[in-house]
Amino acid sequence: MPDQEPVSGSGAGAAATVPALSVLRRRRSAKWREFPADVLPLHIAETDFDLAPPVRAVLEEAVHRSDTGYPAGAADATAALAQFAGEFWSWAIDPAKVGLVSDVGVGCVEMLRVVCRPGDRVVVCPPVYPPFFEWLREASTNVVEVPLRRLDSGDWRLDIGGLSSAFASGPAAMVLCNPHNPVGRVHSREELAEVAELAARHRVTIVSDEIHAPLVLPGADFTPFLSVPHGNAVGVSLLSASKAWNIPGLKCAAIVAASQQMYGIIASRPAHERWRGRIGNLGVLGFTAAFTEGTPWLLSEIGQLDRRRAQLARLLDQRLPAVSWTPPEATYLGWLDCRAYGLADQPQRLFLDQARVALDPGPKFGAGGSGWVRINFGTSSAVLDE
Repeated sequence: MPDQEPVSGSGAGAAATVPALSVLRRRRSAKWREFPADVLPLHIAETDFDLAPPVRAVLEEAVHRSDTGYPAGAADATAALAQFAGEFWSWAIDPAKVGLVSDVGVGCVEMLRVVCRPGDRVVVCPPVYPPFFEWLREASTNVVEVPLRRLDSGDWRLDIGGLSSAFASGPAAMVLCNPHNPVGRVHSREELAEVAELAARHRVTIVSDEIHAPLVLPGADFTPFLSVPHGNAVGVSLLSASKAWNIPGLKCAAIVAASQQMYGIIASRPAHERWRGRIGNLGVLGFTAAFTEGTPWLLSEIGQLDRRRAQLARLLDQRLPAVSWTPPEATYLGWLDCRAYGLADQPQRLFLDQARVALDPGPKFGAGGSGWVRINFGTSSAVLDE
């Protein structure tokens, strides 16, 4: 059966839809304004899907009644996240142990400022989301890189031996990416349990960025870090609707604890960081609607991303056979190895200058990124083919 994609505005109900390219180019977000109009922007991690109907409806209603003041719906938002986590991951979140922040990056920096002193070391596992390095600098900490291992099969894994050595050296924290951006790895329960055990043994706080957790694709299962043994004692989780429902500009995310001790860390943030003025009212409304009513649309989106993943595999095989990759288990991001083309330095420049396609350069993602690029396939089949 040919791959068919719902047409925007066709009355497809909960179906996730992608507008025509001419319509996408009228958007004013950074993705569509950073490059000239003849460039296909497949770099920034935001999708091209139209808003989920429940999210659109709550935002339109708020604007209609000029409801753009300070937020007051924190309890609704935390309850919505708890409901979704229970239904989607069988994970029991206590809404009383959830704090809201403007976005995952802010939440990470706030946590590092609480658990670290200036100059402390923090572990990350490259190749990894580039803002991790910026967040560590903002928190006045120093990075310790423990790169992912790539197996002969091409699969990516956490380097448990490397983490054991790094943790024994006395870092204050680790920022974990689960699922892992850019490689799309969904870390196994066994791996996460090993990380949590090491963290408990060496008194390392784990800040787990789980922003892509709702976007685990068929064939994999997400394990919340706080659900593994020792995880509740050593970690906090950062979650948001921003990636799955494509609302990063609305500004609302959650810091989740699973023990009173770790919630004490969340609650110990300075008062000015906990003040509701740092969160957008539209963000709280969108967050709540997404997690409460957005599951049917999300499942449609996941189905389409599964098809885009398969399509990208076919296109690479047919048109760029020397590019290798491991299809991601989660996210809408592909991590492409272009080194066979002799493009170890800046392959994204070739794609931009000659093909007019914007991709993210691998070196931004830390150790091991040279010769790689990241592509965003969260778009239509037509755009990906182009």
